[in-house]
Amino acid sequence: MAAPHLSPSGTGDGAALRAAKIVAREEAQARRARAEAAGTGPALAAHVLRDAPPPAGAVVAGFWPMGHEIDVRPLLRALEGRAHRLCLPRTPKRGLPLDFRAFAFGDPMAKGPFGTLQPGEDAPALVPDWLIVPLLAFDRAGRRLGYGGGYYDRTLVALPGAGTLGVAFACQEMDSVPCGPHDAPLDAVATELGVMRFGVSAG
Repeated sequence: MAAPHLSPSGTGDGAALRAAKIVAREEAQARRARAEAAGTGPALAAHVLRDAPPPAGAVVAGFWPMGHEIDVRPLLRALEGRAHRLCLPRTPKRGLPLDFRAFAFGDPMAKGPFGTLQPGEDAPALVPDWLIVPLLAFDRAGRRLGYGGGYYDRTLVALPGAGTLGVAFACQEMDSVPCGPHDAPLDAVATELGVMRFGVSAG
């Protein structure tokens, strides 16, 4: 079943948009749970490094995968090997943007909410130049469906010059992701099958 369509500007009242996103999230979670994960992390990393790597010297924000998310750790290891400084988010109180802290493989990690891992409170704060963004669904216009907390939307508004790369399984693509005026679009999305660029970055 296709996700309920709303216009890119989020036409419709707030209740209709929330309802459309609930249906879309249920569909996206079901698709992702059926994805074949074997080998997809290294494949995604190879596509990004070849077709859409971050600028040299960029501070890269990643995330620690949880549940059925595609594994971005091969990409993060490769970027660390290319001398990029890495950071991961610490999840703040609801309503606040993400708090990014320095990370390197081998660092001790703390338990975060929702079953993920994150840097400890004493890890140095960093401001990323380029963000690897988790998602539940995406479409060919660069719209992203998140988990509903709004953390990345608030974060990206606070980092207007930062590059954004969504990561997902190819099966998480939808014809049209329901979105509103506060939903930040992505520059590109990478899957195990390749990279899609949107807007200015598509040129």
